[in-house]
Formats: sequence, C-alpha cells, structure tokens
Amino acid sequence: MSFDAVDVIRTKRDRGELSDGQIDWVIDAYTRGAVADEQMSSLAMAILLNGMTRREIARWTAAMIASGERMDFAKLSRPTADKHSTGGVGDKITLPLAPLVAACGVAVPQLSGRGLGHTGGTLDKLESIPGWRAALSNTELMNQLEDVGAVICAAGDGLAPADKKLYALRDVTGTVEAIPLIASSIMSKKIAEGTGALVLDVKVGTGAFMKDLGDARELAETMVALGTDAGVRTVALLTDMSTPLGLTAGNALEVRESLEVLAGGGPADVVELTVALAAEMLAAAGVTGVDPAEKLRDGSAMDVWRRMIAAQDGDPDAELPVAPEQHVVKAESTGVLSRLDALAVGVAAWRLGAGRARKEDPVSPVAGIELHAKPGDEVTAGQPLLTLHADDASRFERALESLADAVDIGTPYEAQQLIIDRITA
Repeated sequence: MSFDAVDVIRTKRDRGELSDGQIDWVIDAYTRGAVADEQMSSLAMAILLNGMTRREIARWTAAMIASGERMDFAKLSRPTADKHSTGGVGDKITLPLAPLVAACGVAVPQLSGRGLGHTGGTLDKLESIPGWRAALSNTELMNQLEDVGAVICAAGDGLAPADKKLYALRDVTGTVEAIPLIASSIMSKKIAEGTGALVLDVKVGTGAFMKDLGDARELAETMVALGTDAGVRTVALLTDMSTPLGLTAGNALEVRESLEVLAGGGPADVVELTVALAAEMLAAAGVTGVDPAEKLRDGSAMDVWRRMIAAQDGDPDAELPVAPEQHVVKAESTGVLSRLDALAVGVAAWRLGAGRARKEDPVSPVAGIELHAKPGDEVTAGQPLLTLHADDASRFERALESLADAVDIGTPYEAQQLIIDRITA
C-alpha cells in the first residue's frame, strides 16, 4: 500500500489516529530522505498540538527502533540494567551509579549523551579525565561489560538513526516539548540498546525539562508503558530539580564530587538518589539481597570505577583540571537560604563555558559552579555562597547576570522531597 506525506499530516492535523502502516511508512521514508524536513516538522507540530494514543506512540517507537540495529546482551554472564535521566543541573548520578550497580552483580550498558543548553552531558564530564574516550566499538562494549560490568560511552550511529534525524529537526522547529516524541525518542534508543531492565529518572522543577509535575508524570507513565510493552522491565522515579543536585555543576567539578560519593562520602542528596536508583535497577534485574549503600562504603564501587575508566583509556589517578579563574558570590544577608534556583545555576554554568549552545560547540572541562550552601542551611551576610570557575575571567559578568535572582534568604523555607513518586506499569 502506498502512502503520501500530506495525507499523513492531514490525518494528525484533523485529530485523527495514524494507522500502523502510515507510521511505519513515514518514519522509514523520512530516514531515507523521501519525506522532506518541512513535511516532518509539520507532522511533529500536529503531534505536539493533538497528541497520540498509546498504540500510536508504541508503533512510532517501534518504527524508530526498526530504522537501525538492535544490540543483544543475552550472551553476558549477568543480567543488564540501564538508567536514563531526563537531565538537570548538577546531575552527575550516572558516574557513581554505573560502577555501583556493577559492583552489585548487574551489568550496566550506559549509552550516554552530551550536554546542550543548561543541562550537563555525562560524556562531557568524563572527558575531563585525561585520556578517557567515549567512542567504543560494539565488540569493545561487550568485552568491557563482561570484564568490568559497567560501560559509559556514546551511542553508536546504528541505534535508532531515525531518532537522531528527528531530534535535530524538533530542536529547530519548536516541537521538542511534544510528550509522545520525547517518550519515543528516549525509549527507541533504550529499547534498541537491548537492556533487560530500565530505570527512568524523570526530573521536575525549574532546572528540569519538565517544569510541571503533571507533565512529568505523563511522560514517566508513557515511557514506562513503552518499555513494558517492549518486554523491558521499566520503572520511573519522579525527582525534584528545583535546586541543583549536589554541590557542583560543571564537568571536572562533578567528576570530583562523584569520586567523593564513590569513596563513601559526598553530598547527601547525590548519595540518596544514587542508592535509590541502584536499588531500583537491582530489583528490576532480579537481583536481591545486596545493599548498594554497603558497596559504596566498602570501596567495591570505587574499584569498578577505576577499572571502568582505565578500560576506556582514562587515567583514574590523574589530577583533574582546575580553573585558572575563580569568582566568589557572597550572601547579602543573614538567615535561612530558602531558594537556590536550579535553572539560574545551570544557565550560569553554561555561560561560564561548561555547556554548549549548539551540538558542535566545545565545552570547558574546568568551567562551572561550586555551591557552599543548599536551601535549608543557615547563612550569614558576607559568607561565600557560590564559587564560579572559568578559563577566562571575562565570562563572569554574564554568568552573574543569570544568578541575579537565583537566591532567596530569610523567606519561609519548605523542604522539598528529592524523590517525589514512583511510577510502575
């Protein structure tokens, strides 16, 4: 049966339901270049405005998976589990989490991305370690999973190429926010990756992609349904991103903080979320009777980290780079720090050089922000609140502009729960 791009667009424009055949055809034709960018952007806008049914989203996701290769970890000697975060500020959780879960007996094939805008990228953080490389062949990936138990690397071009093309289009056509397209984008890559279990960290708050709890819940429920329908044991945690995670935002700064967590210390919120996600990954992979918190305390997670970094040509003993320029922001009054806005901190770190505006932009390994207090802490006038790190002091002015309204001191403080809810099938 032959299809036509304009007919597919009209169906969704008029609030109709796309057939399986229409979806399969349009994804394949767009990947091959037979459907033009302007036609696919029109369809994406119709999906943003009119939504999709669960069946449509599942078929759309399956068509994107079918556009490329699928990985298979069945030959590994242990079960697999992966984690995906929708991104935030100071979200370095993948760094301690992957080796921690591997230390508990579950293999972690963590295919990660780079930062864009105010949200940091896991690969950018790890590239601040001298020698470390993100690109692995499928053979290297499989061997490292068997030998070490954990891999954090870039996804190959063969996984869901339709998503790569559509993601770039959504970015420039105002359709990034379409929940069916977000869900299918994330889940097509994760299902194609072949993991047996998947835990989603869906962030909500000013520093998150999803500002509204209702939208975050809808996205989480949609992704859990997609994973479940595809035979992947999937669970989601809704977590707070109104305040940065931990005490750092920036590449080498976040690696340093992750090492503190792996050494049995680190900020309480980073430890809490790392252990909670590890417990979910172990349960989803069918592993019981192991306490992830103990694996942080006894050093076994750190042992896996060192082997994981070395396997990707990084030097786990190398000194991390340090910014030549620093600027301290001090508290203007005395009282309880009641708000420290995650988005403002993320934008400031980006302006300091920690992030990129376009995919091809370079990032600075040393740029970022160190937090000396978190909401709920008592502060006194004149004490350091933030330290800004940069290669070039000329970057401080614009970063400080984004921080102008980031802090409240002395207004009533209400503690936020870090883990808001748990979504299952």
